[in-house]
Amino acid sequence: MSASLLQLPPLQSLKIRSNFFNGGASILNKPTTTVSISTTTPSIAPLQIRAMRTMQGKVVCSTNDKTVAVEVVRLAPHPKYKRRVRIKKKFQAHDPENQFQVGDLVQLEKSRPISKTKSFLAVALPPKNSVRTSHLVPKELVIPLEGTAATE
Repeated sequence: MSASLLQLPPLQSLKIRSNFFNGGASILNKPTTTVSISTTTPSIAPLQIRAMRTMQGKVVCSTNDKTVAVEVVRLAPHPKYKRRVRIKKKFQAHDPENQFQVGDLVQLEKSRPISKTKSFLAVALPPKNSVRTSHLVPKELVIPLEGTAATE
């Protein structure tokens, strides 16, 4: 008896005839002509975003054998206040010759994973105040002029 009370009406009687469900208008009222603009876009390879492969930092610990801890400082905007703040992060780097001491400036180069935490190779950086010999210009630069070269 309770089963007869809970019977649903047949599905054909539930047809919805509202324009709301049809998008406001019937399909036949839509325009049949379409404007097609065929613009050929050149096939450009998608840009690849590559992660930072080198970083510079300062050695903060060199007690382990063939490993140095390097602190890298970068500036990034604060998520809430939008002010640039210093973010420090320590990386373990491979130092095969144990040549770096605490306080040395090194460059970290991405390499294959050497251990669970080591995937960078420490490379020496030249000091900032050193003078490069390739950029030295002699004090007296003698260039003969065309007019003086012809008179001699």
